[in-house]
Amino acid sequence: MAPSKRETVLCPVEVNQLIDDGHAIVILDRKVLKLDSWLQYHPGGDKCILHMVGRDASDEVVAFHPADVRKQMLRYQIGVLANRWENVLPPLQRGYGEETQETVEIEIDDGSETESLSSSANLSDIFDDDLLSPALTHRRTRNGSISSRSSVSDVESTSPPKTKTKVQKDIKLPELTSESTESAPPMDQEKLDDIAESFRNLIAKLEARGLYDCNYWAYLSDITRLSVIFATMIFLLHHGWYVTSSLFMGGFWHQMVFIAHDAGHKGITHNYHIDTLIGMTIGNHLGGLSMGWWKRSHNIHHIVTNDPAHDEGIQHLPFMAVSTEFFKSLYSTYHDRIMAYNAFAQTVVPYQKYLYYPLLCFGRFNLYVLSLEFIFMDKGPKSNRWHRFYELSGQIFFWFWFGYLIMWCSIPTWTQRFLFLMISHMVTMPLHVQFTLSHFAMSTITPSRNEPWALQQLRTTMDVDCPAWLDWMHGGLQFQTIHHLFPTMPRHNLRQASEEVKVWSKEVGVKYEVYGFVECNGKVLSRLEEVGRQARFMRECQERVLNDGEFLHGHWE
Repeated sequence: MAPSKRETVLCPVEVNQLIDDGHAIVILDRKVLKLDSWLQYHPGGDKCILHMVGRDASDEVVAFHPADVRKQMLRYQIGVLANRWENVLPPLQRGYGEETQETVEIEIDDGSETESLSSSANLSDIFDDDLLSPALTHRRTRNGSISSRSSVSDVESTSPPKTKTKVQKDIKLPELTSESTESAPPMDQEKLDDIAESFRNLIAKLEARGLYDCNYWAYLSDITRLSVIFATMIFLLHHGWYVTSSLFMGGFWHQMVFIAHDAGHKGITHNYHIDTLIGMTIGNHLGGLSMGWWKRSHNIHHIVTNDPAHDEGIQHLPFMAVSTEFFKSLYSTYHDRIMAYNAFAQTVVPYQKYLYYPLLCFGRFNLYVLSLEFIFMDKGPKSNRWHRFYELSGQIFFWFWFGYLIMWCSIPTWTQRFLFLMISHMVTMPLHVQFTLSHFAMSTITPSRNEPWALQQLRTTMDVDCPAWLDWMHGGLQFQTIHHLFPTMPRHNLRQASEEVKVWSKEVGVKYEVYGFVECNGKVLSRLEEVGRQARFMRECQERVLNDGEFLHGHWE
């Protein structure tokens, strides 16, 4: 495209019309990019871009892409904006929030007036999750108002009429209390812009300190530890200590994932092709897990963190629900299907607090299924097609050395094979706890349309405090907030970055949540218990009303 045409000044009306016409329009430093032709080739998946359509994605793009890639993006520039862009709701997310505030009406069948529970919140609620009740999570829509998230009916072209639900007067309503009485001062757009600018200055400061440079000596230590663990596993296996050997097998996978995670974020060499090759080799050949699937899922998790309808990282129905929004059978934009809050979910979710750790013991088996589905159904981007075949070769290699050489050839009986399989996979359970610990207890509110990238990550993520000598056990994942703020930063530098963020967050007046490991677990279990309690209440209401001959909808309107 000729430079003169790329510099054409576009007005907001023209840009919005392009978006409404179905074009993938993303704003980068007031430059208007039309990414239609790049969607199917984007290495991080098309939905990462689709969630940014209609938004100023400058901070998100900087977080994930180096300067040379950002320069290449200008090939898709179709114009510039004269003034600051006001974000709109991406078309992918439309249908999950209405423009007006809704009121939940519950008629108490005792002749009294209708009791209304209003879905309202002020701006400070968006930025301090302590004000949010797990009982009530709402979404902020394009015009800045808060409304209840739409249910399945909102996805359809026509919605059924709203129906008031009658509840017997002797059924006790749940207490709708907030987690804390702490409040943050209201933030206007000028304050939000100041925070965003201050965060960009923080990034420049961390770059100047060299915290984006990889410490390869630290990786030498990691590789040495992995080699010792794997060698010990083989030694014990050879001498018939199958149960003990399985513990080291799980420990090997546990430690190995940290390097694969770094490679997936280009946090080792910062070269896309080299780090991707490292990640695919570790993930598929040594771990049996698809790096392509992980990137597709994990990148979206970073973009729309903790959004029930969009973030696959918290979509665990029918077994768990971290928000009452899941009671509405939401449509998942990641899975492209309805997450049905069915009879099984209604039975299991009330007891999710007790099932949390047992379910995570089987997390690795679920990852195998998701990985194979991704590879065989060819869900990856159209760029770098050799990735799919390399991952497929990795799967064959993994199941050969683990499934055949170890499980079949090295272990004599079916009972011992079963024990080796289950123990080695359950040993990785703390890793799955680590994945969920920093998010399950945090805000599930969809960000306001102009909420800065940094505030969104601080609102939806918390860190786990641990002594430095234990960093090798957590693999950097204890600094989830820092990792979300600086996703390409090598994990061995996250502790230093954490100290800088503590100072910065106090200066700008936002909350950076850091708790001990036990306290973090307690917060997650409390969230699961609270949502489970409300699930029990809703089920009891349904059963009571049905027993009394009343008809109750699957969710309150």
